[in-house]
Amino acid sequence: MAATSAIEGIAKILVPRMVNQGYDVNSVAARRTWLKLQTGCNLEHVGAYSLSSEAMRGNVENPIGAAQVPLGIAGPLLISGLHARGIFYVPLATTEGALVRSYERGMVTLTRAGGVSVRMHLDQNCVAPVFFFDDVATAHEFLLQLPNEFEAIRREAEATTSHGRLLRLEPHIVGRDVMVSFQYHTGDAHGMNMIVNATDRACKWLMKHCPARGFYIFSGMESEKRAGGGLFTGGKGKKVTAGASLSDAILKSYLHATPAQFVRLWQRTVIGHLQGNVTGYNGHFANGLAAVFIACGQDVGNLANCAVGITNFEMTNTGDLYASVTLPSLTVATVGGGTGLGTSRECLQLLGCVGTGAAPKFAEIVAATLLAGELSIGAAIVSGEFVAAHEAYGRNRPCG
Repeated sequence: MAATSAIEGIAKILVPRMVNQGYDVNSVAARRTWLKLQTGCNLEHVGAYSLSSEAMRGNVENPIGAAQVPLGIAGPLLISGLHARGIFYVPLATTEGALVRSYERGMVTLTRAGGVSVRMHLDQNCVAPVFFFDDVATAHEFLLQLPNEFEAIRREAEATTSHGRLLRLEPHIVGRDVMVSFQYHTGDAHGMNMIVNATDRACKWLMKHCPARGFYIFSGMESEKRAGGGLFTGGKGKKVTAGASLSDAILKSYLHATPAQFVRLWQRTVIGHLQGNVTGYNGHFANGLAAVFIACGQDVGNLANCAVGITNFEMTNTGDLYASVTLPSLTVATVGGGTGLGTSRECLQLLGCVGTGAAPKFAEIVAATLLAGELSIGAAIVSGEFVAAHEAYGRNRPCG
């Protein structure tokens, strides 16, 4: 009897949530009212949002409102890229005090030094299903036959999308399993849902024409939303590099550091990265990426793969510092997902990166932004100003 009562009690809690799936204003408000009855929490700020709740459809389930994150602006940042050219002011959404100031300091320094040179080298995304066979000989035969079936596989995959293009297949055999990386161009969209759908159809076609016992749509080799050494070769998002030459005078004036100090910092901390078995080398890529992603409606889950990269500090023959960042797996979009929602669209508009054709430009701006952050945090460490800066800007002290 007690068990029956408990089940009935759970049902009373669950049913209102399950039956009320609407995205209209009244449904969203009713959901907050129900939550207040269940938890006692008023949700005043959650309910004070300006974007259309109907526009949330496809981005969130059981909506109750919107989260509000402080938004700052950093700049000016002078960029000389193939897609991004000119002065930019970058929106950063964060609750970490000192972050916006730090990135701005790096941006001003780069701009005074003549700007950042940025180039995008690759632009693609991948899904890597795994096929399993009875033995290694059968798996090997599949591996040999796969290139002959490419055109048929491509037709099957591209029949599901008007935007995605299958570029190539990269098979890898392990024992009697074969992982196949399906490499796509996805235009200005992140496109993961799009290419998973396309790959699933292609895999089902393959199952009818090969002796595989079965397949899983993900093997893990694609490194979607996870860090991995395989990302360095590219193929998971946009591969972008950004670099700049900074004189001793510029560094001393704006960052209170010298080229030699930056090079020594790099040498000492590379050892620490190796000791910690870190994938890649950087000061805080994740900080800038998270702030830009939240501001501009990107898939924040991709921080794990996007933050894999390399920062390099080198001394030039003239005694200047050449600083660069390499981002082999930058997954960003200017269409689809959350890019069209309220504040996200406005932040992309700030950068001139709304809609079709803008994703490469956005990628170059992100890379330049991360270079600014690397210079600033490096200078703060070598000059001994890191703690003082956080004490000044990053302490949420109550009044009085």
